[in-house]
Formats: sequence, C-alpha cells, structure tokens
Amino acid sequence: MQSSNPSHTGDRQKIVHSRHPTDDRPHRPDDDRRLLRVILAVPVVLLTVVPAFFLWLAINTRPDGDWDQAAYGGIELGSALAVVSAGAVGALWLAPSVRRVLRWPWAVPAVVLGVAAVARWVSSGA
Repeated sequence: MQSSNPSHTGDRQKIVHSRHPTDDRPHRPDDDRRLLRVILAVPVVLLTVVPAFFLWLAINTRPDGDWDQAAYGGIELGSALAVVSAGAVGALWLAPSVRRVLRWPWAVPAVVLGVAAVARWVSSGA
C-alpha cells in the first residue's frame, strides 16, 4: 500500500520548487515600511510647510514705528503659530512608531523653523 506522502526526497524537492517564483525571495522589513514612510511623510511635510509660512509672515511684517502695535502683534502671532506648528511636527515625530519609520532628518527642518520663530519673536521688540 502506497501512502500519499512522497517516499523519497526527490519528490519533496519537486514539490518545494513548484511554488511561485516571487515566494522564494527573502522578506525584508524595509519593503513594508516604504509605503508607511510615504503615508507618514505627508503630514510631516505639510506640518513643516505651515511653520515656514507663519515664519515668513513674521519676518516680512515691518512695523511703521514704535506706535504700530498691530504689526508687533502680527509678528508675535506669526511667530507663536510657527512655534506651535513646529511643535506639532516634533510631537508627531516623538511617537515611537513614527520614529522607527521616519528618522531624525525629517524633523530637523521643523525644529530649525521653530527656533527661528522664537528668535524672531524675541527680537520683535514688542
């Protein structure tokens, strides 16, 4: 009586090699992270553009004189919004799951913008 299992290794090798060719390639964890990196990069990039815009507004706002409190208020508001937006990028990046996918260079531009916004806020002289 013959069993349905192969009796010698030659038949087993034929069965193993009959798989689809893409199943034979080794699994790399980076392959799974590529799409996740793209998905997480969108909010990080958008949240980096926001402080850049507010910092640009704060830098380009020029008061007409010492009496122009509205311009000083605009500088403070633009700087504060830039700091908060940059902080949002930093808070997002501090999540361990995001840090595993997006390394520190993704957060550096937002941190630099936040520091520049603080410098503009301090130097506004309001």
